[in-house]
Amino acid sequence: MDAAVRAWLISQLGTSTDLADLDNRYARLGAARPVALELLRERLAALIHDQPSTLAVSGVVSLSYSENIRALERHIAALANGEPPAPDDPTGPSGAPDGLGILQLVERPRR
Repeated sequence: MDAAVRAWLISQLGTSTDLADLDNRYARLGAARPVALELLRERLAALIHDQPSTLAVSGVVSLSYSENIRALERHIAALANGEPPAPDDPTGPSGAPDGLGILQLVERPRR
């Protein structure tokens, strides 16, 4: 894993992410995007299963993690759809990510 990929992963996952764990996952999965998705899905599962989504003590305090859950789900969906682009995403011959390209429209001469 090079410095650009590591910086991208840290920007997506936060600075408290274990770098040795990132290296191991990157070696196993081979690309940054699957590493980020795997870690975020683990965090989402832990947030959903290990803690109640709301906690309220009448007249004292009320906590809700439902917005955190929705934010993680949105982040996972964006990464799964290819946003933002990772430094090691596969690219096509033009240098653009696979499936995307530039098409130039040229007017045909009239007969």
